Amino acid sequence: MSSLPGNFEFAKAEEEICAKWKEESTFKTQNRLSEERGDEEYTFYDGPPFATGLPHYGHILAGTIKDVVTRYAAMTGKTVERRAGWDCHGLPVEYEFDQKLNITHRDQVLEMGIDKYNETCRSIVTRYTTQWEATVTRLGRWIDFENDYKTMDPTFMESVWWVFKELFKKGLVYQGYKVMPFSTACGTPLSNFEAGLNYKDVNDPAIVVHFPLLEDEGVSLVAWTTTPWTLPSNIALCVHEKFEYVKVFDKASGNTYIVAKSRLAQLYPKMNSKKWKPKMAEDLYEIKGTLLGKDLVGKKYKPLFDFFANDENAGEYWRVLSDNYVTDDAGTGIVHQAPAFGEDDYRVCLAHNVIVKGGELPCPVDTNGMFTDQVPQVKGIHVKKADDILIALLKENGRLVQKDSLFHSYPFCWRSDTPLIYKAVPSWFIKVEEIKDKIVENNKKTYWVPNAVKEGRFHNWLVDARDWAVSRNRFWGTPIPIWASEDLSEVICIGSIEELAELSGVTVDDLHRETVDDITIPSKKNPGTVLKRVDEVFDCWFESGSMPYAQKHYPFENKETFEKGFPANFIAEGLDQTRGWFYTLMVLATALFDKPAFQNLIVNGLVQAGDGKKMSKRLKNYPDPVVVIDKYGADALRMYLINSPVVRAESLKFKEEGVKGVVKEVFLPWYNAFRFFLQNIERREATGGTKFVPNPEKAQATTNPTDVWIIAATQGLIKYVHEEMEAYRLYTVMPALVKFGTQLTNWYVRLNRDRLKGVEGNDDDVETGLQVLYDVLLNVTTLMAPFTPFITEFFYQHLRKMQPSYAEAANGGGASNPVMPGKSDSVHFLMLPSYNSELLNEDAVEAMETLQTIVELGRNIREKRLINLKTPVMNVVVVLRNPSEAIVKAITGPLKKYILSELNAWELTIVPKEDEQNWVTLSLAPDFRVLGRKLGKKMKAVKTFVTSLSHSDAVEALERGSLEVEGITIDTKTEMVSKLSFSREGDNWEPASTPEGDVVAAIDCTQNEAILAAGKARELINHIQQLRKAAGLDMKDVVEAFFDESVESTETAVSMNVSLFENKFKGSVPMPKRCAPAWSVVIASDSVEIGGSKVEVSISRPALAVKDGLSELANTYLSTVKPSSVEKDQVLKCTIDGDEISLTEGKDFW
Repeated sequence: MSSLPGNFEFAKAEEEICAKWKEESTFKTQNRLSEERGDEEYTFYDGPPFATGLPHYGHILAGTIKDVVTRYAAMTGKTVERRAGWDCHGLPVEYEFDQKLNITHRDQVLEMGIDKYNETCRSIVTRYTTQWEATVTRLGRWIDFENDYKTMDPTFMESVWWVFKELFKKGLVYQGYKVMPFSTACGTPLSNFEAGLNYKDVNDPAIVVHFPLLEDEGVSLVAWTTTPWTLPSNIALCVHEKFEYVKVFDKASGNTYIVAKSRLAQLYPKMNSKKWKPKMAEDLYEIKGTLLGKDLVGKKYKPLFDFFANDENAGEYWRVLSDNYVTDDAGTGIVHQAPAFGEDDYRVCLAHNVIVKGGELPCPVDTNGMFTDQVPQVKGIHVKKADDILIALLKENGRLVQKDSLFHSYPFCWRSDTPLIYKAVPSWFIKVEEIKDKIVENNKKTYWVPNAVKEGRFHNWLVDARDWAVSRNRFWGTPIPIWASEDLSEVICIGSIEELAELSGVTVDDLHRETVDDITIPSKKNPGTVLKRVDEVFDCWFESGSMPYAQKHYPFENKETFEKGFPANFIAEGLDQTRGWFYTLMVLATALFDKPAFQNLIVNGLVQAGDGKKMSKRLKNYPDPVVVIDKYGADALRMYLINSPVVRAESLKFKEEGVKGVVKEVFLPWYNAFRFFLQNIERREATGGTKFVPNPEKAQATTNPTDVWIIAATQGLIKYVHEEMEAYRLYTVMPALVKFGTQLTNWYVRLNRDRLKGVEGNDDDVETGLQVLYDVLLNVTTLMAPFTPFITEFFYQHLRKMQPSYAEAANGGGASNPVMPGKSDSVHFLMLPSYNSELLNEDAVEAMETLQTIVELGRNIREKRLINLKTPVMNVVVVLRNPSEAIVKAITGPLKKYILSELNAWELTIVPKEDEQNWVTLSLAPDFRVLGRKLGKKMKAVKTFVTSLSHSDAVEALERGSLEVEGITIDTKTEMVSKLSFSREGDNWEPASTPEGDVVAAIDCTQNEAILAAGKARELINHIQQLRKAAGLDMKDVVEAFFDESVESTETAVSMNVSLFENKFKGSVPMPKRCAPAWSVVIASDSVEIGGSKVEVSISRPALAVKDGLSELANTYLSTVKPSSVEKDQVLKCTIDGDEISLTEGKDFW
């Protein structure tokens, strides 16, 4: 075992550990050991990402959460299959290829051939999987890439067919028209979830047009729209039955319009001006009459265009309908209806028989968003570009009333970044509304972190769930397995490759369109004819929702294994999946098995750029994850992410400084404490010759108060981590682990530094301290392994070598059961430690918390008074609010020396309760958060009375538990806030108190000669230690220290504090330079400032000091004698030039 370097490169060490894991198949070994033990199965589903891009921080965050939880499960006696998956189908892949070849129309694909198109898609779909695997592995995430699943695998696709067939058999599948968000660039409808991914603020035309009534063409209905391109398809107008409408004569145009009374300002914007007065209306319009919306229903009007006058159902067109969706917060209170381009339009027109279910719709727009020849004036022009032409036509025809623009938020395609339209498309649907109540009930059976997302956002989405359109008019996807006659009078749903072979006579080994599209099935209803497959493929969300079954090729294989592990124990993804993967999992599991698909779920928030904006490759507003990992290490990135609000579904503004901060504030102190431990083990073994062997019993038998505390704190941490991880609360676990690291490094190690170095205490006490530190380090290293897998592996590889069982690791023993510290080759093979209730010690923990509070208050006081820590203070006085007897006993007993040492104080006084009034005043104040309603108008009077109570009255009220004020009884424990404040007089006292006012500390800042001398002595000690460090000396190296000054203040300080130097330097006391022998060899020296004076301090090799007046020959003889060879009071005899000389230690030399 060799000493660790002072400058440690975390990232480099991680790379070496990665290589070691790969070489030794550590992940596979962990799984094998678990299976050999017969550990309980723990099911985890990994939502499949698209591999068409590189992983970003969102993937890294979700991957880290998944890795932490599954590593924890594996280290608590569970077998966890962690299988990678890839979402291979759908728009992301097609769009990338379309852009590359400039494909903008479906016809181009058909001309190329679906087989060639899909083959190209197949070739690019896994292009980045190698980079994904490299990044994910470097992150320390253990997941099986060799045994991954892909949604394009025939086995996966066959299970998707089975899922759909089951739904079909249950009557949950139908075909219908649905107005959906539609990407004209990609030529396909999108889900509502996809439509919500990319909103932008844009300017659109906003126009008002009029529709003359057939019964009186001098009167027109007026409607407002921001989509002029939909007006050629207008076939109805809609009003609200209960709204009041007015006939208004427009004086500028001479026309009479019907408009909602509350929306006159749409026609006359001046009405929105602050200067508007009702009498101004006389110049603009005249109201000719009023009527309710219901009076308008059924009235016919003159169409804007006659493009659809010959439709089969045209007799029902161009009339007024009514529905409650009409609002009067914008527009005219009359809404134009184009059922092919509006979800409400379609619903309302269907309800009023303007259109018929399954019938054709007036839809002159093709899948690329171009007008067809049904509207000759704009044929071949994209709808968004046709607006201006159509507005000009309306103006030419005298139907345009008003032209304006509207700046508003509008949905864009998340892939092509082009404006979406809403368009009715024939689609295959799952009847979600029919099973909605069951889905809601199954959601109640799941456990979410945070729960608010489950009961809020997700529950609300489920309650309002609509039928799910699962088909897409694309090419690269799992084909919908429906074979049907041309008129859909005969429909067959296929659920397997075998069933397809039985009905068609064709056996296939792939299920993509190029393989199955040409397969026909003989009709049973009409012999001699055949059934052909419908054109659509599945939405990729249907595939990801089928993932629990399809990854196992259920029910064709692994039937028992799947059913035993369903629902999954755990899944995790981002907040954006509440309407995506979480939803589709829940819908399909409910439809198939009436169960939720998962039991436990962690929802993470979104990782944003440092400025709070969305991370953008184009804007380059975030650091490359690979660069960050190479710079600071994966553990630092992991801890930064999971020790943030993002693990409780809040947003995180990613800052590289935060990752750097983890290294500086967490890992470096841990590493330095670990290095300090190893150095002292090595030093002890080198000087004592006894090999260190871990002895938990010795550690646990300790009586040292800091040992008892750190052991108790460790056991408390173990207990807490298990409790919180069982509840999947990573956001509480990480702060506790970080806090413990601070307690270990900043408190335990610092308080015991000299003891662990062997400077203080006897040998047994030193060994006990090292045993305690080893026990704590091993426990915490193992406990931290799921969270920071690299640094814990690094620590473990050093700690294991001290274990007696380390010898058993040879010849494959380190990769075998039973696992144990030392023998096992990896910390990740071990089981996490269980807490020992007998070692939990609340009194010890509370006492140490009190010690830390006192020390921190004392440091604040010193800082306030500008008293250097090297200068001692006479007395620290502390008042504790109702301390337990155990705390007082500990603070005034075994912990007292630590407080005195930390604050460099000569005395510590804990004020007894009966003497508190001489030091502090107890004040009470009403807690208005609790008392607000109870007190009402008496609040001021109560506050005045309570805050005026004397110290003794306040103490009495607290002890009594209640207080009568203004006829109201107040509970002083739950409805009052109490606070101690320092009240002792005297300029020598400087106080400080906790924010809660439950601890008050005060320091006597009097500085006399003894205080100042002790301060100078400590300064000198510090400078000597700095010289030793600069010279590279080890603790065992003995030197002599000398000082030289123009005044004798340092010499006085040394003479007044001899015992301080003897304790620090094992009996050696610094001497004035004049006492240094002429032959003294200086190792290092420096000019420093002590007590405001310049002092030359040096350290030299040990040499005997001699008294003045000895002969030159005696001096020469003594210069050859090693100080270590001389004992106290020893007499040295020698003969020089025939004369015998006798020299006595302590008299002639020292």
